[in-house]
Amino acid sequence: MSWRKDEDERPDGDEGDEELDENDYKTQKDAVLFAIDVSKSMLKPPQATGDKKADKDSALTAALKCAYQIMQQRIISQPRDMMGVLLFGTEKSRFRDDSGNGTGYPHCYLLSDLDIPGAEDVKKLKALVEDDEDEDEIMVPSKEPVVMSKMLFCANQVFTTNAANFGSRRLFIVTDNDDPHAGDKQAKSSAAVRAKDLYDLGVVIELFPISREEKKFDLSKFYDDIIYRDPAAEAGQSAGPKTSKSGDGLTLLNSLISNINSKQTPKRSYFSNLPFELTPGLTISVKGYIPLNRQTPSRSCYVYEGEEQAQVVQSETAQVDFAARTVEKSELRKGYKFGGEHICFKPEELAELKQMGKKTLRIIGFKKRSKMPSWASVKKSVFIFPSEEQYVGSTRVFSALWQKLLKDDKVGIAWFIARENAHPVMVAIFPSGNPDNEEANTPYLPAGLWLYPLPFADDVRSVDHVTAPARPADELTDQMRQVIQNLQLPKAMYDPRKYPNPSLQWHYKILQAKALDEETPNSMDDLTLPKYRQIDKRVGGYLAEWKEMLAQKARDLQNNRAFKREFEDGDDERPAKRAKPTKKATNGGGAGPANSNADLKKALEQGTLGKMTVAELKDIMASKGISTVGRKAELVERLEQWVEENL
Repeated sequence: MSWRKDEDERPDGDEGDEELDENDYKTQKDAVLFAIDVSKSMLKPPQATGDKKADKDSALTAALKCAYQIMQQRIISQPRDMMGVLLFGTEKSRFRDDSGNGTGYPHCYLLSDLDIPGAEDVKKLKALVEDDEDEDEIMVPSKEPVVMSKMLFCANQVFTTNAANFGSRRLFIVTDNDDPHAGDKQAKSSAAVRAKDLYDLGVVIELFPISREEKKFDLSKFYDDIIYRDPAAEAGQSAGPKTSKSGDGLTLLNSLISNINSKQTPKRSYFSNLPFELTPGLTISVKGYIPLNRQTPSRSCYVYEGEEQAQVVQSETAQVDFAARTVEKSELRKGYKFGGEHICFKPEELAELKQMGKKTLRIIGFKKRSKMPSWASVKKSVFIFPSEEQYVGSTRVFSALWQKLLKDDKVGIAWFIARENAHPVMVAIFPSGNPDNEEANTPYLPAGLWLYPLPFADDVRSVDHVTAPARPADELTDQMRQVIQNLQLPKAMYDPRKYPNPSLQWHYKILQAKALDEETPNSMDDLTLPKYRQIDKRVGGYLAEWKEMLAQKARDLQNNRAFKREFEDGDDERPAKRAKPTKKATNGGGAGPANSNADLKKALEQGTLGKMTVAELKDIMASKGISTVGRKAELVERLEQWVEENL
């Protein structure tokens, strides 16, 4: 069983079972502050090796380019999140709009304050990383060593004043100095105290160390006391941050971007602390997320340019009657149209109408995974993860269920109400494997359980009977099989992370060009376009052979049909068609044998009602007093329903 947190004791016997880890599946708005070290070693350009893939930028330039690209990405993917850039170890000091030397935070230069990125912030970063413009001599390293406690305190002030209510606040430190206070225990202690203050404030410090061939980054010298981790939240994660290494063919910039993207916070919470009833008397709590959500271009809005600064037009909606009189909200009631009339409800009646029970997720059974058809999903799936806030022990019970479903290749069937007054849904609970496992089919999705919405009977629509397509010749199938096998995606899997939406990227590329006064691009980068040269190189010969084989099969078929027509035209002694025998009436003078109740019941069991003609169906239905309006599929369905209910 699980235990609530308000109970005094919790049974002993905790064993080291494998448990899932929530990682960074936060749901609130995110605020990220880059803290980039400006030192002589960070400014030192890499050694020229003659390799085209080798690094050409200094570590500082690579870090600024990384921040620039991340800022561009966030404008598109997370337009409500905040981002800022803080340089530390600089000769100049600046904190916000102070015109002095920033004596409160020496050798700290706030390049971009923590805020929603705007065009000016992007221009400022672009001037530094692409145009190489440093007119203010910002990137000049200090002659004195930087005091890390001052930098951390500066970051504390930025988060406190700009993102006080943000649920996710993170400080990204990019440096190649693993011991900024060598031999100074007092400075190390002060920095550890400031780091603890940030941790208590809810700010997570993420380190992105840069190592070099001659020097490996050693976390134990300083940063082990700076980076605080929750042991319960870190279970199952790799030990320590990933190190970006320069000069090994993988550029430092790409390495930094890859490591930072791995820390991106997924969005779009669906519910929190939902009771998950596995069986009567055993309940845990879970949170729900929607990691996959289709992104669309931002909506346009009306802008008033009559003043110095453009302002967004605020619209208001008013309800009026036939006399153009404004109707107050208290005069309105909600209703539904039924049979040509409007049935109105009071607010309390409407709330009672929507009430279908308390929010819950209740397992009602299990099935083999192979029994769940791929077409049965009617909505996007929801990722769920355990929460210890309501029931202590939820993580362990959840992990046991996850492992059991994976091991037995089964899914759970559950009754699901996401929120109060929400409509109930039948869902299948699918387990997803660990993304690090080579056998996982979705390495871009987290390990856990997924709620897969299933249709009710009302959601299934009947369609006209469609015959199966004609089966091609075996030779054509074998030849096409070789084409398909040679055109497999990497690892025979579609990875959406490699294919940005071209229309979305083009939309924001045009907006960015307008905002930054850049030239409008003439073309876009579309990674979804087929690589025709590689396709021709791999399967060009197979396709030519298949096309020739198809043409030959078509010629043979045409010749056979022409020969058959000639044979039929030359046969003058064809026997006359036999007339269809007329149906004889029974002694009762009413319907024939096919019209009897026994015959109808037998036809329903054998599934032959659909083989009758429309005229036959209408005759039978008219004799039974059933409506004969509609298409054949509707007539068959109506007759089947009558037989099931009356015979």
